[in-house]
Amino acid sequence: MIYTCTMNPSVDYQVASASIQLGTLNRVQDTAFYPGGKGINVSRVLQHLGMKSIALGFTGGFTGNFIQESLHQAGILTDFVQHAGPTRINVKLKTDESETEINGSGAFITEAEQQQLVQKIKALDERDYLVISGSLPASVPFQLYEDMVKQCSANGVKQVLDIPSRSLVDLLVYRPFLIKPNIEELGDMLGKDITTTAEAISGAKQLVKQGAVHVIVSMGAAGAILVNQNGVWQAATPKGELKSSVGAGDSLVAGFLSTYIRCDDISEAFQYGVASGSATAFSDDLCTKQEADRLYPLVQIMNGGKES
Repeated sequence: MIYTCTMNPSVDYQVASASIQLGTLNRVQDTAFYPGGKGINVSRVLQHLGMKSIALGFTGGFTGNFIQESLHQAGILTDFVQHAGPTRINVKLKTDESETEINGSGAFITEAEQQQLVQKIKALDERDYLVISGSLPASVPFQLYEDMVKQCSANGVKQVLDIPSRSLVDLLVYRPFLIKPNIEELGDMLGKDITTTAEAISGAKQLVKQGAVHVIVSMGAAGAILVNQNGVWQAATPKGELKSSVGAGDSLVAGFLSTYIRCDDISEAFQYGVASGSATAFSDDLCTKQEADRLYPLVQIMNGGKES
């Protein structure tokens, strides 16, 4: 079974308008509410792609109820730890010219609630995958990540880590199955600026040497790379109109993981992952299977300098 873990989920309130003027009354063209958070996005895309998952993490209050009800209506199983305060609300302001995000800081999570989540992780075994994605609430130390990853390593659980912290490098000793930094996060992990594909490949190779089994670096319009001990794959993204970058990286993870589990082929999984991420970037919401399938043959994969 695939489990996703979102430490700091949200209700995403999306507001669309031709323009937004600060300090005055604005009329919006469209609004929408979504269950948000990187791990939740992975679960939602997995569901779209026909792959079951169970969403873990922390939720609370009326906003937490909205998240759980929305996921259940979509057919996604949940096993969240409940806390007293409401789950945060993130506001996404989208105009004709730009996107602006106003993100809440997250609820207070007690030590007892943190340990409840660790106990859930202890029940996983070598048949399972755990996707840990997104930021931590301010009340939760990075140590919780390490406790969970260490437990997974001991139980043979395959870990997928997509956490925006330079301390991710400290978790590579536990040999995560996949990590997926973007190019800025890769530079942050390595303590240097990375601006070219060659630099990204070199940096990803360093992370493989430190313990990561597979490293995917997403580079926006420049595509993505995948590095493991067997080689390097480069993906050129298909052409399309960028509508929103929110959730594109999570969709890449979901597309990669669902395909890898089905066919055990790294190149095919990478190609479908990039197609899924692109499909989300070209959509107003997370990708559909139909759109990912359409883009899949348009994703060009280069392995060792040769198109495959």
